Amino acid sequence: MAEFTRRHFIMGCSAAIAAMAGSRLTSVVMGDPLAEPDQEILITIFIRGGWDALNIIPPLDGADRGFYESARSSIKVPADFTYQLGTSNFFFHPAAEKLHALYTAGSLAVIQATGMFVSNRSHFDSMSFMELGTPGSKVGSSGWIARHLESANIFAAEGEQASLATGNLSPTSLLGYLDTLTLASPSNFTLNIGPSQWRDEQRQALTHIYGGSSQIQITGSNAVASLEIVEANLLGGYTPEPGVTYPGGSYGRDLQTIARLIKSQVGLRSATLDFGGWDTHDQQGSEGGGYFANHLQTFSEGIYALFNDLITSDNDFTQRVTIAVMSEFGRTFNQNLSLGTDHGHGNTMLVIGGCINAGLYGSWPGLAEGQLFEGRDLDVTTDYRQIISEILIRRFANPNLSTVFPGYSGYSPLGVVQGPDITPV
Repeated sequence: MAEFTRRHFIMGCSAAIAAMAGSRLTSVVMGDPLAEPDQEILITIFIRGGWDALNIIPPLDGADRGFYESARSSIKVPADFTYQLGTSNFFFHPAAEKLHALYTAGSLAVIQATGMFVSNRSHFDSMSFMELGTPGSKVGSSGWIARHLESANIFAAEGEQASLATGNLSPTSLLGYLDTLTLASPSNFTLNIGPSQWRDEQRQALTHIYGGSSQIQITGSNAVASLEIVEANLLGGYTPEPGVTYPGGSYGRDLQTIARLIKSQVGLRSATLDFGGWDTHDQQGSEGGGYFANHLQTFSEGIYALFNDLITSDNDFTQRVTIAVMSEFGRTFNQNLSLGTDHGHGNTMLVIGGCINAGLYGSWPGLAEGQLFEGRDLDVTTDYRQIISEILIRRFANPNLSTVFPGYSGYSPLGVVQGPDITPV
């Protein structure tokens, strides 16, 4: 039998993460459509694989620039003042030009050195910790989004399905939210029993059967309501707003699905999307080019398209949409022998929306040898839960932080999003 080495194990894990290289719209959660157009909407984008925040927003000048170029002699991003973040010592990777455009337009905030104070370089453990909202523990039976929705009393109206999980499984962040229907593909979510001319009668019969108040009848009624939402809003062609171009592939399609639901005003309250392909252990790209740059450009153009697609001649939906972008961890400060980076610690979060305060946030820990976490990674100075808590309080008026994030305390907003502060519970 061949020896199973640590490198084989790492390669196997990387292959599993590589399988997530595309995009998956993992859930959409509906509230009461009668409350439109005043409902806040949270879009959570999870960057699977641990993205290299240090190459997305590198240092521009000074001592940290010297440390950065020394540690990343082959994969460094050349300094470019064109994409500088205000007057700071940081700039966006040129491939993130569209993110920089949102930043300069006042619609994007960058929070540096974010993550969990718990050190764990396992993709799967770290993802679970973040999605459960309990860093260091996977014991919980519900995810932080589920607890937010329930504690904020966000449920669908009678006869409406609260949540559609559009992958094969509901995401961990929505674990425990019972009003969830899982479907692999909206295009396949149809009533397909017998000849097509029977469809109306079949639906009427199902509506009658599920017209009672038992749990089975309520669940069945919600399923029929979900079918109607999908058929009315997610099937058939879609034309974005003039001048808006989405990237190709599943990522662009998933973003368009979110835009369609928001603009249809069917009560969308939450959507979760996974975008993988960031586990860049080898051949990340030299001098700001290559695979990483191409993937970052795709991501950036998608966010830019979604944001601008939500600004119509009649409504500016961005005023009630908040997009939170996070990843399980960052990458090592030093490039490896394969011209890539390995699993790290500190990371960067992005928050995009029409009611955010654009800027650069967080306490920068520095890149000198003595400032690195365990001598190898960007340190964490801002708990990711601090950013999410601010969004929940200021945008959703949900003060139940001890419910959403058990064990987390000391709410202290950085001012990333606009809205009134209320006393956390």
